Amino acid sequence: MKMVKALAEMELTDHSKETLFKEGALQPLLQMLSLSDADGKRMAIKAIQKLSSFGPNGLQIIRDGAISPLLDLLFQAIPASPNLRDQVAATILNITVSATALRTNEALSILKSDAEISRLFSLVMLTGPTIQQSILGTFYALCQLPSAKDMRTKLRQFSAVQLLISQCEHRDILVRASAVKLLSCLMEDGDDNVSAESVTQRCLETLLSIIKTSKDEEEVAAALRIISDLPIGYTHVTRWIADVGAITVFVSYIRDAKLMGPFRNKLIENALRVLCRFTMSTNPECQKIAAQSGLIPLLVQLLGSGTPAAKRYAATLLCQFSESSLSLSRLVQRHGGFWCFAPPPEIRCPVHNGVCSVETSYCLLEADAIGPLLSLLGESDSSICDAALSALSTLIEGERLQSGSKVLHESNGIAPIIEALSSRSTELQEKALNVLERIFRLQEYKQIYGASAQMPLVDITQRSNGPVRALAARILAHLGVLHNQSSYF
Repeated sequence: MKMVKALAEMELTDHSKETLFKEGALQPLLQMLSLSDADGKRMAIKAIQKLSSFGPNGLQIIRDGAISPLLDLLFQAIPASPNLRDQVAATILNITVSATALRTNEALSILKSDAEISRLFSLVMLTGPTIQQSILGTFYALCQLPSAKDMRTKLRQFSAVQLLISQCEHRDILVRASAVKLLSCLMEDGDDNVSAESVTQRCLETLLSIIKTSKDEEEVAAALRIISDLPIGYTHVTRWIADVGAITVFVSYIRDAKLMGPFRNKLIENALRVLCRFTMSTNPECQKIAAQSGLIPLLVQLLGSGTPAAKRYAATLLCQFSESSLSLSRLVQRHGGFWCFAPPPEIRCPVHNGVCSVETSYCLLEADAIGPLLSLLGESDSSICDAALSALSTLIEGERLQSGSKVLHESNGIAPIIEALSSRSTELQEKALNVLERIFRLQEYKQIYGASAQMPLVDITQRSNGPVRALAARILAHLGVLHNQSSYF
């Protein structure tokens, strides 16, 4: 008992924890959980918690199924020592977090059956804040593992989403934060209809309050993620969030340079993801609010400095803004009278043929976004290239083909689009083919770039099938390499 007490109270290095564990310190401690009195159990739990804070030890405890005695103890009512369950729950959390922090692809499970999952989760409603926080934290750690899809599915089947939504209003801010984080995990790959029905206006008010006031950056990032996972088709959600002025709050998380914590990138990524529902061309009022909040210059900055996900979202948002540019570009006014009294002539946008600005027409040219978007075409992540090309393609839509193609040519932007034909991504290839098919309708660019496009186009016709192959053949026909009657069509 004295040795266990000393082990529980002394400071241990990771090397000491590893050595003690390899020498078999765990088994006697587990035996004490069933044979000792409350004080003995408490000392044993404290020692186990200390040993398990070294990640490989925690991982081995889970592998060996040695967490079961702790779960048995947690499920018991212990009137003589009510704080003992708090310690047990904290130790289970410690083991789970330390093990899952190793980012192993191994299918870890501390719970052997659906009944055990349900039983442990039900304690959230039957215990005090300390145990609640530990249980929610344990499930959160487990639900972030690569192998955790089944766990998330089971929790949703046990109506965990509805229970967690109620816990988002918990008075204890630590319990609330744990509930928000776990709810975010369950919403990611859940059923859209269930999510939308469960997240009521009251829940949205709670989430927005958390986003505005919480000091826990991980909790804020999770709240942003929950809102971003709500179906875009639920326009009443979009309208209500916009009406309470939340768009500017979302933008502030992208603008705030003081965010330097470990969750800075997640905050920015999730704020961008939320804003995707407010910048669609079908929602001009929200687009205007976002643009006037200074969002567009921030997006252009992120094209060069953001994480891969931030770059992809920034390009997507710029694409959505750009889809509205033609209709918002103002006609150049002609002034009569004496030329010496006339105001300076307004500058005509080379793409939209009107007066453009960043905040009124969301023009990519005015925002200096063309170069950064073209740079993204060289990214190894094809989804980033795809998003950038979607934004660039808005420059040549409809009547803008001639003017937009000229801008791309003058920006040295057509050659990178041709290079995208060699991508392994069929989706990116098809997008690049659609852009080039339009550009090569113009004789000038056919002559300049046709020769450099021939080899990758021929390669696609020989290696690919379906619409990609037919589209490549059509461009080759434009270039005079194939006849329109070719079998490639």
